[in-house]
Amino acid sequence: MIKTTLTRILKSGWQSFWRNYWLSTATVAVMTLALMVVAGLSIFNVMTQEVVSILEGKVDVSVYFHNDAEEAKIIQVKEELQELDEVKSIEYISKEDALAQFQERHKDDPMILQSLQELDQNPLEASLNVKANFASQYESLANYLSQDRFQGIIDKINYKQNKEIISRLNRMTASIQKTGWGISLVLALLAVLVSFNTVRLTMFNWRDEISVMRLVGAGNWFIRGPFLVEGIIYGIVAGAITLILLFPILYILTPKVSSFLPGINLIEFYQANFLQYSVLIIGVGVIIGGVSSLIAVRRYLKA
Repeated sequence: MIKTTLTRILKSGWQSFWRNYWLSTATVAVMTLALMVVAGLSIFNVMTQEVVSILEGKVDVSVYFHNDAEEAKIIQVKEELQELDEVKSIEYISKEDALAQFQERHKDDPMILQSLQELDQNPLEASLNVKANFASQYESLANYLSQDRFQGIIDKINYKQNKEIISRLNRMTASIQKTGWGISLVLALLAVLVSFNTVRLTMFNWRDEISVMRLVGAGNWFIRGPFLVEGIIYGIVAGAITLILLFPILYILTPKVSSFLPGINLIEFYQANFLQYSVLIIGVGVIIGGVSSLIAVRRYLKA
């Protein structure tokens, strides 16, 4: 009995989906658009986190010392830093090493090299490049190096510039995400309304059958079932279309993204996480379709 009832509900829901072909197409189209935005934002969020992680990995605290600072005192600062739990590694670059690196970077620029030779002394400063275990620890290291006892030998600490780059990226990302989720919410509500009205119209077309079912004592869930199935089908179809469309879209975008973000491959990321995105996208689609159908049926049966 239960199996027969369930089969009838599924069959009726499927027939209703195809009977209202144009309405179903419009509903699926709007729902697909909403799911595309949700999927895009989800991928964007993961990618921006990856970019921030890459940038944070390149950030360090570079400490530059006055030209008259004694090397022994610089080594002493280095040894003090090595005793801190936050420090992962320290690289000491002497004035001579800094000059050699500068000359190597500008070996194809004779004007700069000539200007450098005309100077009486090496203008470059000795420095310490300090890497922390975690990005959150750089603030603590920068504050430690800003103590008054170091002011006599330390010329500048460049962490603040690097920190500002990451802060700007985080602010920009947060702004884009808020805007995107706002658009997603509007589109999701629109999808709910379209699905709601489609189911309501379907129920109106089935009003005679519903009246007969009520007369013979059919329960509300027996009546609701086909329309709930119809709404779920909207979500499944829209989710499947979204997952398929993402392949060519990401395939086109991947070279453009990789050109300014080396190491970021959207299509490979999507393929590697396809199962998770399938569950997410189809799940959201089913929720939108199912909830809108339940609301529509409930309001109709109460009317």
